[in-house]
Amino acid sequence: MFETAQQIKERERQEDLARLRGLRPIDDDFMRCIFRDNIPLAQMVLRIVTGISDLEIIRLETQKDMKRLVGARSICLDAYGCDSSGRKYDLEIQRADHGAGKRRARYHSSSMDVENLDAGQDFDELPDTFTIFITEHDVFGKGKAIHPIERVDMTTGELFNDGEHILYVNGEYRDDSDIGKLMHDFSCWDPDEMSFELLKSATRYYKENPKGVEIMCKAFEETRNEVREQTYLDNIRNLMDSLKLSADQAMAALKVPDEDRTKYLAKL
Repeated sequence: MFETAQQIKERERQEDLARLRGLRPIDDDFMRCIFRDNIPLAQMVLRIVTGISDLEIIRLETQKDMKRLVGARSICLDAYGCDSSGRKYDLEIQRADHGAGKRRARYHSSSMDVENLDAGQDFDELPDTFTIFITEHDVFGKGKAIHPIERVDMTTGELFNDGEHILYVNGEYRDDSDIGKLMHDFSCWDPDEMSFELLKSATRYYKENPKGVEIMCKAFEETRNEVREQTYLDNIRNLMDSLKLSADQAMAALKVPDEDRTKYLAKL
């Protein structure tokens, strides 16, 4: 039996609510929501991770697009912040080990450099940057909480001190320290089991407050629409390539609604 549009909508709604109950701060979609416009939470997390106990975040963006070089690969930062001393922070959540590769960390760090130096500025004006990957697993397999990555003068063994800092945070780490408790909270789906009130209240808002729940359900719907659009685009391209059809002919064969065709044409 075919589902009506209303039945599909209701089924997807129930699936979204079930998915929401199981989400944790270390799940990237949920992380971006709980950090959005939440400077106190970002500041708390960054203080614990960096060890800079007095840093004050003054600006925060989630899903910050970075692309200042024409033709270069763009990236979207999970959470991008600036503190009162001008230091820049890229906070990334990575559940898949391959998503936290060393060269990716290098690229994220270099993208912040390009973003923060304009034509005519002196190189000494580059701000200190912190690229931080919180990974679900212990990607280095050493059992350590944090791996700070710094450039070193190999002749003297001294730090190069160029202002670039890369940190890998082990999401599996547990003990009674702040970082151990924070990583425990990042893996919790139940806010009642969290230690830090800022993380607990943000999680509870998006799981239990009707307004927060609607924001999450809307985010799920937007993701579904993006997947559907990409599937349509892939199918249109495949038909154009394999059957040598025009874009209009391929969309007609796929029964793409007339009102959507202009949108797909612009993306082909």
